[in-house]
Amino acid sequence: MNFTFVTLFGGLVYPYFDDSILGRAKEAGFINIECVNPRDFSLDKHKKVDDYKAGGGAGLLMCPQPLFDALDDVKRKNPDAYFVFPLPVAKSFTQNDAKRLSKKKHIIFVCGRYEGIDERVIETYADEVFSTGDFVLTGGELSALCMCDAISRMVENVLGNEESLTEESFENSSLEAPSFTKPNIYKQSAVPSDFLKGNHAIISGLKNRMAYAKTCFHRPDLKKSKNL
Repeated sequence: MNFTFVTLFGGLVYPYFDDSILGRAKEAGFINIECVNPRDFSLDKHKKVDDYKAGGGAGLLMCPQPLFDALDDVKRKNPDAYFVFPLPVAKSFTQNDAKRLSKKKHIIFVCGRYEGIDERVIETYADEVFSTGDFVLTGGELSALCMCDAISRMVENVLGNEESLTEESFENSSLEAPSFTKPNIYKQSAVPSDFLKGNHAIISGLKNRMAYAKTCFHRPDLKKSKNL
């Protein structure tokens, strides 16, 4: 699967894919990462990519010309391009979105900077827009990396054990049950005894109850919205 980040700061993006699971996935060719810099498309003699807001207001905005030309070039070279804009004003990105987008061939993340992006760029190119939380960042790269990570791990062969995808948070509309490892007792705190007895039916039932309790405590909104 191919990912392109349209960003002024490719140096923030590339290192994330140098190590661990995604580093191995990139090396094996399961995912491919590319960055495109809008500044390379600016017609301004100083390669300017920002300007003051029409109508006034604090801060600068990424102006349309460099982005239009950059995205036109990306689309011309990649007919399967699917444009995703990380925006604080968008709907929340979810695990179901990650699953769905993992079926795309090529996703383009368009990363804003300064006070954001001229709205005409978004209206012209965006296939989908997403927020990664109710907060504002200095740029879209971190949000794009979060989404890319979540999507990438859904791509076939990226994870060593595909069963890891079936027992995690947000599957079946609940949070994942608590997990434990050795030693069985650590600092006077013990692993639940049923986890150690080898009865998989009992363990499964206990995990379901613990997942339900965890969801009720940490994310009552999930319990309410999904009728758990």
